Amino acid sequence: MTTVRSTAGVTGPRRFASFGAGLAGLCLLVLAGWTFTRVDGPWQPWNGDYTDVGPFASWLAGSISEPQFYAVAPAGVLLLVGGLAGHVAHRRSWRWQGFVQACGTGLWPWAAGSGLASLLLGNLLWGWTLKPGSWQPLFVPLVSVAPAIVVLFGPGWRVGLSAAVLGALLTPPIAILAVERVCVPLDLPPVVGATAGMALGALIAFWLCRQLRWMPAPGAWRTQIADEPRRGSALLWLPRRALADFSEAQFFGNEWASAALIVGAVVTHLIAPSSIAYGSGLFLAVLASQALTAVVGVIVWRKRWQAHGFYPTFVPVVSVAPAAVLAFGGTLQSVVAGALAGALIAPPVAAAIGARLPAGFHPFIGNVVSMSVCTALIVPLLGLVPGFAS
Repeated sequence: MTTVRSTAGVTGPRRFASFGAGLAGLCLLVLAGWTFTRVDGPWQPWNGDYTDVGPFASWLAGSISEPQFYAVAPAGVLLLVGGLAGHVAHRRSWRWQGFVQACGTGLWPWAAGSGLASLLLGNLLWGWTLKPGSWQPLFVPLVSVAPAIVVLFGPGWRVGLSAAVLGALLTPPIAILAVERVCVPLDLPPVVGATAGMALGALIAFWLCRQLRWMPAPGAWRTQIADEPRRGSALLWLPRRALADFSEAQFFGNEWASAALIVGAVVTHLIAPSSIAYGSGLFLAVLASQALTAVVGVIVWRKRWQAHGFYPTFVPVVSVAPAAVLAFGGTLQSVVAGALAGALIAPPVAAAIGARLPAGFHPFIGNVVSMSVCTALIVPLLGLVPGFAS
């Protein structure tokens, strides 16, 4: 028996939602244009001065693309534009909507909104740790605790605000300490400390969620089966999935979001190559390693995707592969070896850890643990290979 929902009385709300989405998209496009006008020189981190509004805004926008090692404002804002487009396409059931965002839940507005609020709050709370010319992993709430709590506990202001506050309070200080006290002395890539901070902060946050009386039971909001994405041609599934993996770290995991992110990064590179990828000049090598590890990962672990509906092939895209490129100067060896090692090792490690977490803890914790452990092991081991480094 098929249940048909009445459309009476919903025309107004739908029109309002469409108007709101259109207005939000227009604002994001204007913001993206503004960020491009500010790309005019070498990459510089914000210095912690809250009264310096322009650089602070650019720092926040750049933080949205920092998980991909781009750290540039236009890519971050265009990622949001692509995410909004993917959400609207899903809500309207368009044929080319792509993969459903927020872990297939469709809760993109709540997950993205909570993540952005947590990013802003985290920078307001911990921006004082920045000194002129220094860097701190203040982007971490955006891609960890906040959206993960929303996906697990569901939509709503109580959940969204609680997620934003917990993410801002917990993950930045732990990540900062891990980078300064572990990565710097041991000469490990900073992503090791950043992702370790995400994992430890998430473990504490999800434990605290159990103690907060206003938080619903995990998964209780799922009153119906989540919408399945339109799969389309099996031949196109592989490149679509590899492309979607570029934005999975932000809990988007959608082709439109990833394409917009990459377009913003590429155009920025063409305008000012020294303004992207932390001013390393290695953006193209980073992008090549990410594309290679995404494609290889999806090919190798495709059967796991088919069996489970999801498999963390995106993990090396935002950890092992780009970290190897930056560590060894973008040599051909670093691009290929980092991409292949990451694609073969990091996803199964992430899946194994995620599957063993207790109930009420989002499996993304396994993903970030894998990012930290695999990067900490693979990158130094590659450095021991004769003739590997430039």
